[in-house]
Amino acid sequence: MKSERQYIELYEACRDTIAAHSAAPLNAVREKACDDLRKNGFPSRKVERYKYTDVDALFAPDYGININRLEMPVDPYKAFKCDVPNLSTSLYFIVNDQFRKSLQPKDNLPEGITVDSLRHYAELNPDFVARHYARLASTADDGVTALNTMLAQDGLAVVVGRGVKVERTVQVINILRSDVDLMANRRVLIVMEEGAEARLLFCDHTADSRRFLTTQVTEVFMGRDSSLDICCMEETHNDNTRLSNVYVDMEAGARLCHNAITLHNGTTLGRLDVTLKGEGAECVCNGCVIADKNQHVDNNTLITHAAEHCTSRELYKYVLGDNATGAFAGKVLVRHGAQHTVSEMRNQNICSTKKARMYTQPMLEIYADDVKCSHGSTVGQLNDAAMFYMRQRGISEREARLLLEQAFVNEVIDQIQLPQLRDRLHWLVEKRFRGELSKCEGCKLCR
Repeated sequence: MKSERQYIELYEACRDTIAAHSAAPLNAVREKACDDLRKNGFPSRKVERYKYTDVDALFAPDYGININRLEMPVDPYKAFKCDVPNLSTSLYFIVNDQFRKSLQPKDNLPEGITVDSLRHYAELNPDFVARHYARLASTADDGVTALNTMLAQDGLAVVVGRGVKVERTVQVINILRSDVDLMANRRVLIVMEEGAEARLLFCDHTADSRRFLTTQVTEVFMGRDSSLDICCMEETHNDNTRLSNVYVDMEAGARLCHNAITLHNGTTLGRLDVTLKGEGAECVCNGCVIADKNQHVDNNTLITHAAEHCTSRELYKYVLGDNATGAFAGKVLVRHGAQHTVSEMRNQNICSTKKARMYTQPMLEIYADDVKCSHGSTVGQLNDAAMFYMRQRGISEREARLLLEQAFVNEVIDQIQLPQLRDRLHWLVEKRFRGELSKCEGCKLCR
């Protein structure tokens, strides 16, 4: 029996309870998602975008699911401190897959931006949510998206109105908290209207040493000339499994910067699909992965150029130690008529031990004749000449290795636009390479 069957049976037995604790726009697409999951199942390794991760095995364990929406006993403000020094943010909390409405930031955001529970926002604005929800994330094309759409009851809604420029960074803390092994299914809907600007910081953490499995599906709609900066940081533990699918649709002149930072995890599978639909759209997608022990990180990106004069740049870097496994598969698709496309994709990796493994597959598929596209990947070890140079000057082998690894990933970290966050990440990366497990200074959850 394939592992998706247990979730289909759960949905069929509890569909009324699931719907009662959600909203009409989310409920409207559940039956189709269930049918698609029943028809297609979870993707196997024969599916190109999942060839490096056994998805069926990830879902096979018996996880609890909080269908009745019981509130987990945790006070994030007392237990958690993840402040970036000198970075003023509006802080929101999601515990497992429930938006904590009672924990609103003290500093109000400007008029024209809404940050709310997806369920609550859908109840207040059903037509708006129905026009966007599950429009980019196709349940017929992806089994993980189908399962999430079938079971997700809440999540996050961020809507930035036309011409609104949000100076303060919106920070969302995703905390996993449970006394038993738990699955959380979370949705995120982001709508940037014409000319809107915003910065979002997502931080994923675990509060308990249980096995967790999280699916998160994010849909991002970017209007003409809008600008969005998203930074996603994962600092969980070795028993955490995280599957994140991000779908982005960009109109003319829109600008996206997406940074994915994995500092500590168990198994992570990230999918990023960006469609540059309007002329002159630009996207920058960066990734930084530090993994050791038996950790596994698989990033898969698809950048589709569907209009003229669009630009995309990708840079993903991995540092793998012990028995860690990494994978990167990136594809740039230039459609017919997408002339004057400029695209660059780089994936660079270091395996610091003989047992670490890295799989890399950069791809270009071009159907236009006036483009400038490049791609490349490297897998290697630390530079012996640089190591020798530093050892000759009295630097210990351990310290020399740490300095080289830091310098390697700094190319990604340095592209983060917020200087306070950039400095904090430099500090966290150094801590990570030194093997210190305390992620955030003063954070009780991360010790």
